[in-house]
Amino acid sequence: MTHATMPYPPRSARWLTAVTAVAAVAAAAVLLVACASPAGIAPQAKMIDSATLTAGAGAAPEVSTNWWKAYGDGALDGLVERALRDSPSLAVAQSRVQRAQAAVDATDAADKPRVDGGFDATRQRYTEHGLIPPPLAGTTQTTSTLQLSGSWELDLFGRQRAALDSAIGTQRSAEAEAQAARVLLASNVVRQYVQLARSLEQRELLQRTLAQREEILALIRQRVQAGLDTNVELRQGEGALPEMRQQIEALDEQTRLTRHALAALTAQGPRALDTLAPHLAQVQLVPLPADVPADLIGRRADVSAARWRIEAAAKDMQSARAQFYPSVNLIAFAGFSSIGLNNLIEAGSRQYGVGPAIRLPIFDAGRLRANLRGKAVDVDAAVATYNGAVLDALREAADPIASLQSIDRQQREQASAQGSAESAYDLALQRYRAGLGTYLTVLTAETNVLAQRRSAVDLKARALDVQAQLARALGGGYAPLPAPETTAVAALTK
Repeated sequence: MTHATMPYPPRSARWLTAVTAVAAVAAAAVLLVACASPAGIAPQAKMIDSATLTAGAGAAPEVSTNWWKAYGDGALDGLVERALRDSPSLAVAQSRVQRAQAAVDATDAADKPRVDGGFDATRQRYTEHGLIPPPLAGTTQTTSTLQLSGSWELDLFGRQRAALDSAIGTQRSAEAEAQAARVLLASNVVRQYVQLARSLEQRELLQRTLAQREEILALIRQRVQAGLDTNVELRQGEGALPEMRQQIEALDEQTRLTRHALAALTAQGPRALDTLAPHLAQVQLVPLPADVPADLIGRRADVSAARWRIEAAAKDMQSARAQFYPSVNLIAFAGFSSIGLNNLIEAGSRQYGVGPAIRLPIFDAGRLRANLRGKAVDVDAAVATYNGAVLDALREAADPIASLQSIDRQQREQASAQGSAESAYDLALQRYRAGLGTYLTVLTAETNVLAQRRSAVDLKARALDVQAQLARALGGGYAPLPAPETTAVAALTK
């Protein structure tokens, strides 16, 4: 009796069968994923629409990267540029950017095929009472393997792509934070520079006030000797001198501390700026924008960083969601394996293999759901942080604008008062020279002039300081638009 011989399937048919089997396993795995389901887990927070929080409807002015140059002071430009070049704090911020870039590269590499090479050699005695039969049992042999192995995880459900997008979001957040640090550093340099100029000019006025008080005291002494004044007026005049010297000393202390702070900001020693003597007249005021559109606030570096953190958290959550689905790895290896090094590279020692590896979570005691809930909370926290950054940005921009508008009105009133004081001083001086008034009247009139000049210095310094605060609040300076525009405000959440 003869038996019919079944033909062996061709190689293409065998591969088709294998692929069909893999597809069937994957389909079954997808059906089983319901056992570990991400259903019902999602972020709850909503991004704020800044367009509803601002009345500005004009197009945003262009943000200037060198906004401090608008002040027109070369010495200030040099200090800011030195600070941006040499500041250790900016170096730390830049290192965070580079670290985030390295994380992006590492995450991107995880999605690529991987090939490893290896060589192992082990000298081993095989037990006589184990699974290894004679003639190897009871002998000492060298087992060796020389092999190339490769693997590639197929990103069928987007887990690796989401992880990469999350890393990119973190990197861009770090870049935005570094830019915010640059703006903050430049703003602080400008503010300290203005403070130094104010202190120096106030000291000059205090020195003149001290000299004036000394002249008044000399007149009082003459009047006391003539019987026109009493010791009460004399003691009052004498007490005014130490009071004025105390104010000068306090201002000198403030000047020294300001120089130290400015030197530290520009990465120099405490005495490096001892000869720096800026003048407020050299620093120009920048025209105030009519309003602050929401899209200009949206370009603030810290707001951009907060928005990128939302992106990173959302993609991280997407990656966590993809962990509920199967992971498929293609694995292959080829090499030699033998007992005895002399047989390692013989043809009979060849070994190779290829195939898929599928992993599927079915019952994991809620670990994946707990992880996904944590990622959803991270998204909510990032959205809340972003909303807070938008509200802070709008307030930090609105406050300096309100202050600048008030300072402008105060300066007009102060200029009028100073004009009157200067006119009164000139009239008193003319009357004294004509023999119609006393020198004490001249000095009294000059007191009002000096007070108004000090007020003018304070207002100019405060205007420049608030403008530096506004530049920081806007994420940098701004270039005025060539003509008014009426385009709608772009929402930050788009």
